[in-house]
Amino acid sequence: MKILTKNKKALFDYEILENIEAGLELTGQEVKSVKNGNVNLKGAFVNFYKNEAWLSGSYIQKYKMAGSIPDYDPERRRKLLLHKKQINYLQSKSLEKGLTIVPLKVYTNDRLIKLEIGVGRGRKHYDKKEHLKQRDTDREIARTLKYQ
Repeated sequence: MKILTKNKKALFDYEILENIEAGLELTGQEVKSVKNGNVNLKGAFVNFYKNEAWLSGSYIQKYKMAGSIPDYDPERRRKLLLHKKQINYLQSKSLEKGLTIVPLKVYTNDRLIKLEIGVGRGRKHYDKKEHLKQRDTDREIARTLKYQ
């Protein structure tokens, strides 16, 4: 499993309660571009339309070797490949107060491109500060244990 990109901002802004693996419906040149690491999930989100899950706000750069593609939109909506039960579950979670569905990372599973999405609850400003403080203390503890 090779991780192509992570959404670090989502991990900072949201407390992730549950992770789900989903497939992405991409065109051929988008697959090559994603495998080169030319994808950005910052500001991306999952929404639902006609009982289908869609990834919006992600950016996949045009594949440089593909030639001219006149009507290519790097920020277009991309369909998520999920089972009906998973879609219904995620829809019900997104309707709950305070919960949202965010993409966390894009990775390859053998030759397939997968997207990990998470059900998250937004963090308050003081929670973010506490998270940073906890991370710094954990780092300091690990550093002192390493040099003993």
